Amino acid sequence: MKKVAIVGGTGYTGVELLRLLARHPSIEVCAITSRSEAGKAVAEVYPSLRGEYDLAFTEPATETLAQADLVFFATPNGVAMKQVPDLLAAGAKVIDLAADFRIQDIDVWSHWYGMSHSCPKLVAQAVYGLPEVNKVAIKNASLVANPGCYPTAVQLGLLPLIEQGLIDTQHLVADCKSGVSGAGRGAAVGSLLCEAGDNFKAYGVAGHRHLPEIKERISVANGGAVGLTFVPHLVPMIRGIHATLYARLLTQHESLESIQARFEARYSEHPFVDVMPLGSHPETRSVRGSNMCRIALHQPQGEDTLVILSAIDNLVKGAAGQAIHNMNLMLGLEETAGLNSVPLAP
Repeated sequence: MKKVAIVGGTGYTGVELLRLLARHPSIEVCAITSRSEAGKAVAEVYPSLRGEYDLAFTEPATETLAQADLVFFATPNGVAMKQVPDLLAAGAKVIDLAADFRIQDIDVWSHWYGMSHSCPKLVAQAVYGLPEVNKVAIKNASLVANPGCYPTAVQLGLLPLIEQGLIDTQHLVADCKSGVSGAGRGAAVGSLLCEAGDNFKAYGVAGHRHLPEIKERISVANGGAVGLTFVPHLVPMIRGIHATLYARLLTQHESLESIQARFEARYSEHPFVDVMPLGSHPETRSVRGSNMCRIALHQPQGEDTLVILSAIDNLVKGAAGQAIHNMNLMLGLEETAGLNSVPLAP
């Protein structure tokens, strides 16, 4: 059995890691930390995990965490970078579910996250943890930057088109909707039931922290800068992201059926991307609780705009599930281990 530790175990991504790892055949969670809940049993904070863990939350001491084969950071931005250097030096592998190592341009990162980076040299060493792009590099990595939820849904929908030069990459549009859990577990007025329920709104239109991450990664695939309009929205549900992506085709000589075949071929060896039949409309509830991304293609009125629909569970494929996928690769385990949950319906 491989041992893993989780730093920041009381947030939504932390408890999602615990839920999924509880049934992992090759993993033992040896430590779970929380400064605010130190000393409390896991089941006391999360009754859903009663009988699954005989663990109490502890302080995030480096000496304790370094005994694990791999450490997850399910913490706010700016926390992991302070402890990662010592853990790597001690021989532990690390997956950061926050944004400390996602963006390679340090100046851009500092601008969007409002702080200086404490270990910028490690950013260049970190592997971006989107398995559908970097599977080989992830297998050999000691430090993985787990992608954001919006960036995961957007990239998986656009990458086959960008990689094969099928679309105008200067006028991309990502119109995305997220459930309220994407805002985290911390108390905030905007997340209150009376504020988020029976309501629908856009936010971050002038600029969202996931924008530079998306642009940087799809620019790598494009071999040059891209133009992207990204507008996130908050919808009154707990889980899920639905991304509606718009791209102008560079040629009308290729049929939608041919593009569909390209998508199917691109993801044929990636178990957590489902390219649905033409005419499909993936729903967030069709991926709820699973590590699956479902994608469907449309070409309205046969014109030159391609519409890509991409749906994920923001807490699983957009966070904890993808982190476990990366863990499996890094530790030499079966790629899908612990991630075969069937989506919840209804």
